[in-house]
Amino acid sequence: METAARRGALAVAARAVARRLNADHTDDVGPRVPCRCGHPAHYAGRRAKTFLTALGAMRLERAYYHCAACQRGFCPRDRALGVEGASLSPAVTRMVGTVAALASFAESSELLSTLAGLPVPAKQVERTAEALGHEIAADEQQHVEPAAAADLAPTLYLGLDGTGVPMRPEELVGRPGKQADGSAKTREVKLCTVWSAEGRDADGGPVRDAGSVSYSAAIERAATRDTDATCSAFPQRVDREARRRGFERANRQAVLGDGAPWIWNLAGEYFPAAIQIVDRFHAKEHLSDVAKVLYGAPSDVGDSWAKARRAELDAGQLHQSVAALAAQYRARRDPTKRAETRKCIGYLWTNRRRMRYPAFRAQGLCTSTAVVEAGCKVAIGTRLKRAGMHWTVRGANAIIALRCCTLSGRFEDFWERRAERHRAA
Repeated sequence: METAARRGALAVAARAVARRLNADHTDDVGPRVPCRCGHPAHYAGRRAKTFLTALGAMRLERAYYHCAACQRGFCPRDRALGVEGASLSPAVTRMVGTVAALASFAESSELLSTLAGLPVPAKQVERTAEALGHEIAADEQQHVEPAAAADLAPTLYLGLDGTGVPMRPEELVGRPGKQADGSAKTREVKLCTVWSAEGRDADGGPVRDAGSVSYSAAIERAATRDTDATCSAFPQRVDREARRRGFERANRQAVLGDGAPWIWNLAGEYFPAAIQIVDRFHAKEHLSDVAKVLYGAPSDVGDSWAKARRAELDAGQLHQSVAALAAQYRARRDPTKRAETRKCIGYLWTNRRRMRYPAFRAQGLCTSTAVVEAGCKVAIGTRLKRAGMHWTVRGANAIIALRCCTLSGRFEDFWERRAERHRAA
């Protein structure tokens, strides 16, 4: 009874709105109007089209103009209503964006049918969500409004990381990868995360502030050649997100990463005043991995050796860890064990100034990239790395933009700007 009553009420409302719009002929603005090609388009009567709205299907009649020069026609009212070239109303388009950011296209179609009574096929959900994602991506580049000074936390953190997303074969041609034959199955999504952590836990450690995390990500290149006229797309993205959040205006800034060189190259160029911190758990993981190579797994001796090295890292005794690794290097004859030991020594020594954990703790700074790791899983993995999914770069970037926008709490702001653009048109 509830469902039937709702369906009937919506149908009545749809007819009332359609009558109101169809009775208004103010979109007939004369025999000629300018076409986008620059030539005049001539009035060619009124044309009807059925749109899917939040109230259900609605048949609207609009003034139609045709341009003989470019052989294209258009309805001015469609532009005003925000439905030009589409069959979904803005409200339904927004619903599609909301569910497609959370679930697969097939699941989104089912949710729209079950919860809103709207028959939107999965393929139409895909096309609409990707088009909306590209709009959001373009808006993200154009709209960089810095945070108000009053909203800035005393300390802001910026985390960078990457995670692989399964791609279609045509997107991987000629790309090296980690498969046995040297081929690739994924492309790397690079993620920028900004957050604050002014709260403290029972032990006095920093705790991420609720609602402070924002994300920006895409399948983009981070490296910039010296001969390039402009920097690559991802550094530009990081710069926009930092400016949007007021990162460089915070009293204290910290950049966190897993130790990958591209992260520190980017941080040093764009945020030279920021404190650089290697994630403490990544550093410990390197030591544990070396122990497994040296002593095998499982091994009580190896576990004891790794535990001692991790304790030295926490205590700020990095020189002792390096000395212990150097002793292992000299004592071993196996090339694989020597190579892994030497690699870990290089990792620790290169990042030694980024591993001053006692000093960082004394300053109340985060030494974990858990927020960034969670971002890779929540913003990217949960939606784009499900079983059977294989993406194009264009499609993946559209959904990533849509998802980052919603998770960062910017979806409402985007829709306000979108509505304003349609009103201006």
